Amino acid sequence: MPVRRLDTILIDRIAAGEVIERPAAAVKELVENALDAGAGRIDVVIEHGGRSLIRIVDDGGGMSADDLELAVERHATSKLDHGDLGRIATLGFRGEALPSIGAVARLDISTRQFTSGATGHALVVESGIKGPVVPAARPPGTTVEVRDLFGATPARLKFLKSDRTEAQAVAGVIRRLAMASPQVRFSLSGDHLSGFEWQACQPTPAGLLERLGQILGTDFVENAMPLDALREGAALSGFAAVPTFHRATRESQYLFVNGRPVRDKVLIAAVHAAYIDHVPRERFPVVALFLSCDPKQVDVNVHPAKAEVRFRDPGLIRGLIVGAIREAIGGAIHRAAATGVDRVRQVFGDPMLRRETPSESAWSAAASPQAPAGFEEQAQRSFRDFARPSADLRRDEPFFVTPHPTTVRDQVPTDAEATTPLGAARAQLHETYIVAQTHDGVVIVDQHAAHERLVYERMKQARAAAGIARQILLIPVVVELDPQAIADVLEQADTLAELGLVVESFGPGAVTVREVPAELAKGDIAGMVRDVAETLQADGHTQPLERKLDHVLATMACHHSVRAGRRLLVEEMNALLRDMERTPGSGQCNHGRPTFIKLKLADIERLFGRQ
Repeated sequence: MPVRRLDTILIDRIAAGEVIERPAAAVKELVENALDAGAGRIDVVIEHGGRSLIRIVDDGGGMSADDLELAVERHATSKLDHGDLGRIATLGFRGEALPSIGAVARLDISTRQFTSGATGHALVVESGIKGPVVPAARPPGTTVEVRDLFGATPARLKFLKSDRTEAQAVAGVIRRLAMASPQVRFSLSGDHLSGFEWQACQPTPAGLLERLGQILGTDFVENAMPLDALREGAALSGFAAVPTFHRATRESQYLFVNGRPVRDKVLIAAVHAAYIDHVPRERFPVVALFLSCDPKQVDVNVHPAKAEVRFRDPGLIRGLIVGAIREAIGGAIHRAAATGVDRVRQVFGDPMLRRETPSESAWSAAASPQAPAGFEEQAQRSFRDFARPSADLRRDEPFFVTPHPTTVRDQVPTDAEATTPLGAARAQLHETYIVAQTHDGVVIVDQHAAHERLVYERMKQARAAAGIARQILLIPVVVELDPQAIADVLEQADTLAELGLVVESFGPGAVTVREVPAELAKGDIAGMVRDVAETLQADGHTQPLERKLDHVLATMACHHSVRAGRRLLVEEMNALLRDMERTPGSGQCNHGRPTFIKLKLADIERLFGRQ
């Protein structure tokens, strides 16, 4: 078959396969055009997931008749300044969206400029065939309708998912664009989705947080940490959730570069690195990060859907994000735990929401035919005994529980203790949990998880400063391991020595431990070595050295920490609380679980129906 030039309509349909692969992509391109036009209000309507209808109405600047006629031609755009791809400051720039949509659907555009009097203009493109521009009466702004999407390319329809799935994809696109433009009012309606209308917010950090609350809910607002960092011309703003507020997927990580929603590997990896010591494995923090930089420092023309970018200095961007999030986590030490009342309600429900009074016809034990003689009189006498004044009760009656030896009895916390973030220790429950009283509630601390984190942070600081102090064992400890574990441990012997753990081969099937970190000398050395071997085997050669060292340190710290079941003195409990208040990241253990929860007095009163 000889080589021939493809006709224009076929070229547009091929291009549409790259740019408009599903209804959500068409919505994204059209809403971005509305934002570039300066719209303050954008209304989106879809039917059948966007297959039958996509309607987008905005109050932006509109187009003249000449601009409208040219806008549906390939590679025609008003957004590139002298064709400079190095300084792209708008969301759209290629001039492919409208002709690509018009090539595979029926495209109706009506528009009117603010300065063009009372007359607007309209144009129809159907399956790549452009009609004439005609006058149209309409308010200022632009309305774009896309009907029968992919009607000209039926094969594409086979690859679309269900209407509900496509509708949810459209909603996801609107969510991201609405986050990037809080000053714009957005609405979405249609079948197979829950419509919404988000009012415009102020273009300030408070306004951005209000918009994020509209989209992500009040839970995110209550657990959000503000970010504001600047480094060598790159600025980072937005909000990141405290480490205990996380999700099962990365879908709740919203990343923006110069107002453009992206899914960039550099940004995703930076978020992961910032939270890696604070979030459990296979869990992902919720963030909304907005990066601003000189357009010359980022290339947005690397992906057909403009979902990926390339940075001129990715190390700078990564360091900016990691540093800003870690600083925020360090400054929110005592917010880094979810409000305990929410977890209590998940377990017990919300009691006292309904105070039901038994009806007169309710079942009565005294009225039962099986009740023994004199039951009713006996029951009334028992009730009177139970309800007698407390002064009549003797302290040696079983009703009174003997206080725990570590309970602070007959003592009210001092003002200084009560005003500290974690309060004053009042009791230890089950030799596992410390109960502390604050000025406005209580704090429950998992003693093992909290101490594990403190030991880990101290060892990291020692390693960074002058190296971890080691202690020679009077009697070396022999640890039996399988051959592969021995090979992994001996291969990393130099690395382990930097962390204070000196191991040597001890014949087939074992290693000997001669030195350990001084802080861990009294711990379970054999168990620690076995866990370190498992950690090295799990990490393999995929983890960076610094992360591998941190992971090993976390494993070692776990074996020295105060164990559940150990009874603590009041002084020890208060010392642990004060150390937690001074240590960044103490809100989570080395495995990402919370170390404490807070219950405000108002929350407790609500649980008991007092509010």
